[in-house]
Amino acid sequence: MGYYYLMAQLPYLIYGQGVPMSSQAFKGLCEGALSPDDRALLKYCTLDPEPEGTLPQNGGEVLSYQEPPSPVSSEFLDSWRNWERTLRLNLARFRSLQLKREGAGASVDPPDYPADAAGVAKAALAMDSPLEAEFFLDKSRWDFIESLQGLDYFGRNTVYAYLLKLFLLERRSLFRAEEGFTEYKGLYAAIMEAAPNVEEKTDV
Repeated sequence: MGYYYLMAQLPYLIYGQGVPMSSQAFKGLCEGALSPDDRALLKYCTLDPEPEGTLPQNGGEVLSYQEPPSPVSSEFLDSWRNWERTLRLNLARFRSLQLKREGAGASVDPPDYPADAAGVAKAALAMDSPLEAEFFLDKSRWDFIESLQGLDYFGRNTVYAYLLKLFLLERRSLFRAEEGFTEYKGLYAAIMEAAPNVEEKTDV
């Protein structure tokens, strides 16, 4: 289904620019423009591959990234969520190895595919500046989203890509150079805290 009237009115997004509209405002526009089926998938348009309310449960405990996200009726969203899961698990693995944490990667092996996601994680953690590492990670996310989007500028994939890009621009706007290290630790605290649980059993 095409969404010409929705997408034609929107400003073009460029990584690093200011946020031209909030993600909430865009979701409001989508409410009246998307088909019910396409609108229902908006909850999976998140920077976390396991959006709130979709995590598997086991005896009341949340399993964090133990399994790939359950497929939905969107190849775009399935590919995005699997790529981000691979990135996050590899970030946790490489960070654990840097800290020489016992049992790093002992239980759940971070996937090597998509290979570029694993490579992005390794390259980011090799950077001296945490702030630059954050920018590198988000630019890599942006580039992957664009690669998934395809050429149908008025299709639903572009709607989902636009929302994800707004999330990335909003997050970038929160960074300040003098607070780079603090922001870095805050954004990845959940991943680092979850790492032992991912590695051992269970737990953005």
